[in-house]
Amino acid sequence: MSVEDYCELCDLPKSTCIHGNPPAPPPPPPPRAARVKATPVVRRSSATGSASRASTSAAGSGSRSTAAATAAPARRVPRKWTPPEVFAPVILQVLEDAGGELDQEELFRRLEERVSERLTEADRGTTPEGELRWRYAARRARQALITEGQMTKGRPGVWALA
Repeated sequence: MSVEDYCELCDLPKSTCIHGNPPAPPPPPPPRAARVKATPVVRRSSATGSASRASTSAAGSGSRSTAAATAAPARRVPRKWTPPEVFAPVILQVLEDAGGELDQEELFRRLEERVSERLTEADRGTTPEGELRWRYAARRARQALITEGQMTKGRPGVWALA
């Protein structure tokens, strides 16, 4: 090997030196899929579409509120489980009846007695963590009551009124 075959910076042969061999170029990016712009699909039922067109034409150049007022109201989907807001007043009543303070397990027992007929099948199921869903909702109600100032954090395992 001649002197020219060695790197001046690291004294290694240029064939093994990082200075003599530039890094390989990065691989080319994968080809992009061609984007096709989708056109929005507007679907109307024949009854709703004709009714709103009729009410709009009856109003002449009138407002859109007339058409909105004649549209069918949105259907409410029934809840699978009881929301925490339902438990909050019952928790307060149970604590008042008990003198303002109860052990958590005793409170859950009394709370279940009072709301058992309102609990759904899903309420009696468990959360992903394994806790009964209605108990989880009751604990969330407790947190909201603490935030509102109606309950205190108290001691661990004890629920108390403020």
